[in-house]
Amino acid sequence: MQSAWIREASKACCSSGCCPNPFLGLPECEASTSEKRSKSAAASRYEFEVSTAASLYPNSHFTNHESLPSYEESLACFNNVYPQYSQTDQADRIRALQYHHLSLNIACFDYIGHGLFSYSQLLNQLLPSPFFDISCKSVNLTSQLLYGGGGGETEFQSGIRKRIMGFMNISEADYAMVFTANQASAFKLLAESYPFQSGQNLVTVYDHQSEAVEVMIERSKKRGANAMSACFSWPNLQIQAEKLRKKIVSKSKRRGLFVIPLQSRVTGSRYSYRWMSLAQENGWHVLLDASALGAKEMETLGLSLFHPDFLICSFFKVFGENPSGFCCLFIKKSAAASVLKDSGTATGVGIVNLVPVPNTIGSKQKEDPIPSQASFSGPISNSIHQRNQRSKSLSCSEIEEATDAATIESSSSEITNAPQNIECRALDHADSLGLLLISTRTRSLINWLVNALMSLQHPHSENGIAAVRIYGPKIMFDRGPAVAFNVFDWKGERIDAALVQKLADRNNISLSIGYLQHILFANKHEEVKEKDKLQPKISVVTASLGFLTTFQDIYRLWAFVSRFLDADFLEKEKWRYKAINQKTIEI
Repeated sequence: MQSAWIREASKACCSSGCCPNPFLGLPECEASTSEKRSKSAAASRYEFEVSTAASLYPNSHFTNHESLPSYEESLACFNNVYPQYSQTDQADRIRALQYHHLSLNIACFDYIGHGLFSYSQLLNQLLPSPFFDISCKSVNLTSQLLYGGGGGETEFQSGIRKRIMGFMNISEADYAMVFTANQASAFKLLAESYPFQSGQNLVTVYDHQSEAVEVMIERSKKRGANAMSACFSWPNLQIQAEKLRKKIVSKSKRRGLFVIPLQSRVTGSRYSYRWMSLAQENGWHVLLDASALGAKEMETLGLSLFHPDFLICSFFKVFGENPSGFCCLFIKKSAAASVLKDSGTATGVGIVNLVPVPNTIGSKQKEDPIPSQASFSGPISNSIHQRNQRSKSLSCSEIEEATDAATIESSSSEITNAPQNIECRALDHADSLGLLLISTRTRSLINWLVNALMSLQHPHSENGIAAVRIYGPKIMFDRGPAVAFNVFDWKGERIDAALVQKLADRNNISLSIGYLQHILFANKHEEVKEKDKLQPKISVVTASLGFLTTFQDIYRLWAFVSRFLDADFLEKEKWRYKAINQKTIEI
């Protein structure tokens, strides 16, 4: 008989159409009711995918970067294929008013996480960047959860914590939240605190190499864990479902910790909530990595039904400007006492406090108290402080009172360490748009980008050599807003991902590099060298989209990649920079 949570969740998720189907891969007998209710939604999704595939009509392939349709033509076609996109123009207005640094011919595709503040707060509020500092605490996780780490929580930190939990749609009655220096610190902290010494298992579900997850695996192994990973099929990167199921329902009495993201930050692959449910039903504790989820996706029905024991998510300060920030580890209160009872030895592994910048207005800028690495994406940079020496400090409570166009005058009052109001404009902007509009926007953009990249084909090639290969889902209604790809030259040889990233950066396009792993190959592929057969890792270029991404951004990326259709493009770039710098630039 179909369980109540499946009936409830399926009805809500399938009818909304604004979030991925969390029950992909359910057995027919369990999903029959859901399928009947979602027939119309399935038809809409099919129509969406067909329309996307034809969005570049009448040209299905482009063999020369000069043959690409203009931005204006492409935008008109895009709006025709995705008429609902126009309903998201509020995001364009927000970007223009609050993030105007992104309009200076800069396209950011390398941010995973959530921004706290807008760029206008960095400039208009004249608050010394980076708004707050972090100070490390030498305390174990149990002490932090029970006693606040030996000190009461400041009002500043409490305000940030409550705002984040509200944004994440996580109840303070159900979960406690701990600030960590970065994502790796959060994973390491949990690995040091979880009772792996009793021979428990660790199962992770990542189609890419993650430094933070590698830290957890390394630490858990040293503490006696049996670490295992899900495997993925090539080239669609789908989970090898039967192999993962066997790991979860193993006859071994010792279960352990099951770690899963609901979306791959590299390929955009979506994973079913059903894996969390299956793990819980078989006695596993579940860690949900929500770092790659888009804004407002935590509002989907899943968490209210599954209640993972642990959850991790990253936050940076200003999107596209200062990536430093912190990570949050959420712990279900009902599980904390029993699961983490042996965490007394896990001290000094990344728990931090958030501290307001302790300047006095008009006084000399002070150094950060602890310039440690402050987020998954990089350390706090004092250069940001130096760039803003011209700014005069204001109390955090004054942030909310200021407007974009306001002229803020100097004040002689000191910054308070206990501000009454914390304004996180980036979170407010996501809240104002909501899940439906954000999903509509990112779904339209990522699918058009995937289709556009696949349309590039080298000229005069007998076999129609594609300039770009996509790894993971291609055009798909339920795919996430990230795409992994490689660029190939006219001979069919893969161009190094790091080189593509560097050339993109020179064109003010920020891309990331990822490494696909845990892949099962049915046949030999040219991406895998002979020596890599046992544990292949493939470097890929990856682009991630957010609710502030615009069509102009993805068009610029498409136009940049199309330059590789010119067989001499790389050599031209080398000579161009040699002429400018009077020396050969290593690329």
